[in-house]
Amino acid sequence: MGQTKVIVGLGSCGIAAGANKTYKEFQRIIESDKLDIELKKTSCIGMCYKEPLVEIIDDTGTYMYGEVDIPRVDEIIDKHIRKFTPIPEYIVQSDKIVSADAQFFEGQVKISLRNCGHIDPESIGEYEARDGYKAIRKIAGQNISPDQVIQSVLDSGIRGRGGGGFLTGMKWRFARNHQSEQKYVICNADEGDPGAFMDRSILEGDPHGVLEGMIICGYAIGANAGYIYCRAEYPLAIKRLNLAIVQAREKGYLGKNLFGISGFDFDVQIKEGAGAFVCGEETALIASIEGARGMPRRRPPFPAEAGLWKHPTNINNVETFINIPWIIYHGPEKYASYGTEKSKGTKVFALTGKIRHGGLVEVPMGISIKDIIYNLGGGITDNKRFKAVQLGGPSGGCIPEHLSHTLVDYDSVNATGAIMGSGGMVVMDETTCVVDIARFFLDFTQKESCGKCTFCRIGTKRMLETLTRITGGEGKEGDIELLEEIAETIKDSSLCGLGQTAPNPVLTTIKYFRDEYEAHIRDKKCPALSCKKLLTYTVAEEKCTGCMACIKGCPVDAITGQRKQVHHIDQELCIQCGVCLTRCKFEAIAIS
Repeated sequence: MGQTKVIVGLGSCGIAAGANKTYKEFQRIIESDKLDIELKKTSCIGMCYKEPLVEIIDDTGTYMYGEVDIPRVDEIIDKHIRKFTPIPEYIVQSDKIVSADAQFFEGQVKISLRNCGHIDPESIGEYEARDGYKAIRKIAGQNISPDQVIQSVLDSGIRGRGGGGFLTGMKWRFARNHQSEQKYVICNADEGDPGAFMDRSILEGDPHGVLEGMIICGYAIGANAGYIYCRAEYPLAIKRLNLAIVQAREKGYLGKNLFGISGFDFDVQIKEGAGAFVCGEETALIASIEGARGMPRRRPPFPAEAGLWKHPTNINNVETFINIPWIIYHGPEKYASYGTEKSKGTKVFALTGKIRHGGLVEVPMGISIKDIIYNLGGGITDNKRFKAVQLGGPSGGCIPEHLSHTLVDYDSVNATGAIMGSGGMVVMDETTCVVDIARFFLDFTQKESCGKCTFCRIGTKRMLETLTRITGGEGKEGDIELLEEIAETIKDSSLCGLGQTAPNPVLTTIKYFRDEYEAHIRDKKCPALSCKKLLTYTVAEEKCTGCMACIKGCPVDAITGQRKQVHHIDQELCIQCGVCLTRCKFEAIAIS
């Protein structure tokens, strides 16, 4: 019999769910009982909602267990490992046992995430065992020229996965065509969208894949230095990137005359960002690397002509770079066989919000939003009604349920008023107030505005003030028109993409949910029963037992009544804090 392998997922999501404790418990039992088990680490496989995840590989098959806490560790070792009896109710994926959770992986095509959850991200050997560094070796071994590499990237049809959707090969060609003794490659890992964690998971799970993509780009455009701009809030990603860089240097994969290509020198270093959302914009990012305040500048000149320290620079995000080795190794035709005519390949989405199966999925371009939410995401939590999805983060837009048939490709998504963005999908149900969601995203972008543009700095502030009034019950006629007017001015006049797209959440929610805005303003009601200042709390007499829990909890003494008698709420004194709702154990507090 072969040695049993136990692999524990130690990405940030797994660690947050207790995976470190799970790993240590396996380690303790294996050492104390002298079990013939190889204990290994990996990263996130995308099924974040079932973390901690543990994979067991033995002679009978492969079994992935979900929600493995310490008691389940003991049970798995006792039943599965000692007695060779798998535990079906804990299994989320297996080549031997059918699991209801297996649908999460059905329909996925993993190119960007091909190694995440399958290798130890701290082992260069495991990366190489799964075709790692074979793409750059192919280039060197077959004497593929830089122009041929760029043509392959163009033929693949891959577009930038950071949000803009510009053709990657075209971007590389611009940088190559500008002559300079010094050129740079920058990996934009400043993932700042609320609800987005695609780049973090890739960096944590496959750091060498990103490095190889950057090396290929460096060869193609003639660059000899690279930077990975990663926000400091990603400590695990930074740790594994630093380790990967050291390992690559030791192997001679970074340095001088790489892979036997005379004159091809390339090295990479990490620049930690301080978490400014605006530094996701490429000119602001460049300024930050140079040691200046992260603020955008006018273009042209574009970075391909005058970027880092005024030298030609190519910038792509993490997901774009991770695709490059696969494209070169397998061929651009293979990549282009996925997706649609104008949106080739696959796209990684982060599913968050009111969805059963939160996590990461990678699907071919052209699948519908509805398929992602219901087939992979398992539908809406608590069987509530699907209302909308915010696609593209603060720079994106709100797509309503009746447009859930929209295909996830650049043109189709743009037609709704949203953008693909980096791939964050925040799912909303009937209890979500879209006006408050718009306020939330405006609050984020207003705080993150660098302040350079008057229109962005002041315009977003005025929009936020208006939205705050509306959700606070102080909206007035003309507010919707005011929001639209300011939004269009900001879009037309802002210097960078942050300002130009900041109004998108507001404009799309007004476009598709204007009636909710009107209800807030005219009726002083929140249809989703979410905005506290617009709620009315009353006592349902048929349910009230007179327990006095609400009376004791009310901070302003707005509730009266005797023990075992029906209580009453004085609406003039009530401050809509909701304490009575949380205190009542008999569902006797009604809201409207």
